[in-house]
Amino acid sequence: MFSVLLRPAEVPPARRGWVPLLAGVAAATAVRRVTGVPATLKWPNDLLVADRKLAGILAEQSGDALVVGLGLNVSTTAPELPEAAEGALPATSLGLEQASTLDRSALLAELLGQFESWYQAWRRTNPPGDPEVSGVRRAYLDLSATIGRDVRVERPGGRVTTGRAVGLDPDGQLIVETPGGREAVSAGDVRHLR
Repeated sequence: MFSVLLRPAEVPPARRGWVPLLAGVAAATAVRRVTGVPATLKWPNDLLVADRKLAGILAEQSGDALVVGLGLNVSTTAPELPEAAEGALPATSLGLEQASTLDRSALLAELLGQFESWYQAWRRTNPPGDPEVSGVRRAYLDLSATIGRDVRVERPGGRVTTGRAVGLDPDGQLIVETPGGREAVSAGDVRHLR
């Protein structure tokens, strides 16, 4: 587990929702490159391997500062993993997923390098925080296990949105095609439906 303090003051507040998404791109890319495990992303903040949760990402904002934290199960054994809550995905670890190497130092170095590269590219676009120009949006969509699937999103306030996840808007919100039309979801617990 680690945390990073960021100060993207030049990026409009609405675009800062991309920070946990680009952290996911960095983590999935690093895991793939260093271990060979085919990690994917579940919107907005989980790293998966075949519908098992490998890592979680949290981002908290205070003023112009953001703290991004990532918890990655590296060598956790099956008996050490928590039991999945009803409806939640079961957990896994790199060790359980037959990672070709478990060199923690190499993995951390790659992850931090990927994060810095994506963060700087996103922050330095014109205008700052543009997910298209930086390539973050395309990279996220390429790694997404959510886009193209039927989902149930339990939103704050008890509201539920069910439909097909079809994309991400310019602010990183999940676009869900429902029977009543498209809805942009900014926060919620996403469950992949079968």
